[in-house]
Amino acid sequence: MEQIRVIGLSKSFGVRQVFNKVSFEIKHGERVGLVGPNGAGKSTLMKCLLGIEEYDEGQVVKDSATTIGYLQQDINLGDDSLAIEIQKAFADVQYWEQQLQEVSAKLETNPHDESLLKQLARIQDRLDWLGGYDYEAQSRRIAYGLGFSDEDLTKSVSEFSGGQKTRINLAKALVRRPDFLFLDEPTNHLDMDMLEWLENYLSSYGGGILIISHDRYFLDRVTTRIVELEHHKATSYRGNYSRYVEQREAQHKAQQNAYEKQQEYIRKTEEYIDKYRAGIKSKMARGRQSQLNRLERLDAPETSQTLKFRFPKAEFSADKVLTVEELFLSYGERDIVEDVSFMIRRGEAVALIGPNGAGKSTLLKAITGELTPEAGFIDIGSRVSVGYFSQEHEELHPAWTPIDEIMSHFNYSEEKARNVLGMFLFQGDDVFKEIRDLSGGERARLSLLILFLQGNNFLILDEPTNHLDIPTREVVEEALMNFTGTLLVVSHDRYFLDKVAKRTLVLEPEGVEEYLGNYSYYKAKLKEQQDLAALAAEQSGQNKERSSSNKRNSNNNDDTNSTDRVDSNEAKNTGSTSGNEGSGDKKLNSYMQAKKLEETETEIARLEATLKMYEVQIQNPALQEDAEAMAETAAQMEATNKRLAELYEIWEQLAQ
Repeated sequence: MEQIRVIGLSKSFGVRQVFNKVSFEIKHGERVGLVGPNGAGKSTLMKCLLGIEEYDEGQVVKDSATTIGYLQQDINLGDDSLAIEIQKAFADVQYWEQQLQEVSAKLETNPHDESLLKQLARIQDRLDWLGGYDYEAQSRRIAYGLGFSDEDLTKSVSEFSGGQKTRINLAKALVRRPDFLFLDEPTNHLDMDMLEWLENYLSSYGGGILIISHDRYFLDRVTTRIVELEHHKATSYRGNYSRYVEQREAQHKAQQNAYEKQQEYIRKTEEYIDKYRAGIKSKMARGRQSQLNRLERLDAPETSQTLKFRFPKAEFSADKVLTVEELFLSYGERDIVEDVSFMIRRGEAVALIGPNGAGKSTLLKAITGELTPEAGFIDIGSRVSVGYFSQEHEELHPAWTPIDEIMSHFNYSEEKARNVLGMFLFQGDDVFKEIRDLSGGERARLSLLILFLQGNNFLILDEPTNHLDIPTREVVEEALMNFTGTLLVVSHDRYFLDKVAKRTLVLEPEGVEEYLGNYSYYKAKLKEQQDLAALAAEQSGQNKERSSSNKRNSNNNDDTNSTDRVDSNEAKNTGSTSGNEGSGDKKLNSYMQAKKLEETETEIARLEATLKMYEVQIQNPALQEDAEAMAETAAQMEATNKRLAELYEIWEQLAQ
């Protein structure tokens, strides 16, 4: 069976229903995104499919031999090395390897034992089926792809950062190439290079995939179908995230129109019945009442509760809001930020991006005064009021409650504090929870509320969308797009950056590179630069080749000229010259060019057919499951494309 079927699944925790009669399927080769607001039960549903959580009713139908790789949000790793930790995914392979060694040792003393020989054959078949002979090489390939080095493989996993541990868990889920991958927030803590690697890897994955993610850019690039879990129900939509948004909006609009039309019909019918209940048309009124009683009433479309806010109009400030010049920052003996210079003017919305460890958060802390630079200077303009959103939310007091934070920060009464907390979805007893017990999303919303109430005109935001669900991210985006002050934001949320940022600063080891547009503009410009560099390298290679060829021709011409001089002298002596030799050479040259043109066109046609063959092959699911074969085919495609480019250039020269 090459699919997992979910039939009428229901789950409750006590009196709280999580989901009810949920049905959908995940086919082999399909990439399904599971989306919905925080608290909708997405992780619980995934655990039910895996058998980690028990469900109340329904069925999960899959073949007993189906293998599933699982990446969960939080997992504790031990103190083993990275190589050993990844290889734990091959525990079954290692077991059969141990059995193989034991049986082989017994065969050394009893080489003709039939039962041992049969046992050895079974073990070897099992290892073949599990693909166990190259598991160390597979582990290394995945580790390298996720940014780990040979040196990292020997380090204890306890030494790695939170983001690196996420990548270790991801490696353990991917390394076995199971029939299905279940990934719960796989993009957490990954930088943009790692995100792109993961997107490309999953897009070429041959098995089925179920992904829980709030990263809309990632969902757009990877998924082929979206399952929305909301109001205890699951609804399936074909296509990626953007297509899902279009379909959902159209569906909600149709449902709202149908509901409103039915309500209008009910109103008019009830008015008619009331008007003619007694009198000459009473029989018709009773008939309409009977029709109304039989009418299947439509429910009003359900809407999710989400926060709504707009930042107040920003106070006027100096034109130069932030100036950073020749800044150096270090941590211990390691330089974190070197020779960084840039300026942000009033009203700009600027994104600061770069790989993990580049020093983005360190730079923000220097700007806000938490860190002192070793060299260079930072100048905040006059009448600039800085509001800082830290991704760790250090400004919050773990032992306080949300209502304590608001009342203490702003000297609000309890009633007023409750009202503003309600705007940010803190209701009932939520306002009395200790902050240490709040979820990541709740802490992020509380920090945003404080920022909103402060009324700063320069907002510095470090990963503001972390832990927020998609509806909340959209509200925050809308509020920041309408913000009249100045904005500097660090984020890995590429969808968010495309909406909010108008200028992009890329933090690199040698300083800051500036792009006058959002994230997609930066990526387009980067590709343009890479293409130009590749073209320049190719032309440089061709020029070297031409130079070498010209040198060879020059040497040949010297020999030819000396021969020509001898022939000429002989011709003079014999008095035999031909006036048709020049035209004969031209005809011969023209013939050779035409022949070369024809040969080039034939070769182009052959290579174009070859390229089409590779394009068909690379779509084959069987090939997609073989990483080495995929890589070899991709390399052959690249070589064919390169040769075609050379032939097109030769063809143009010959045709002219």
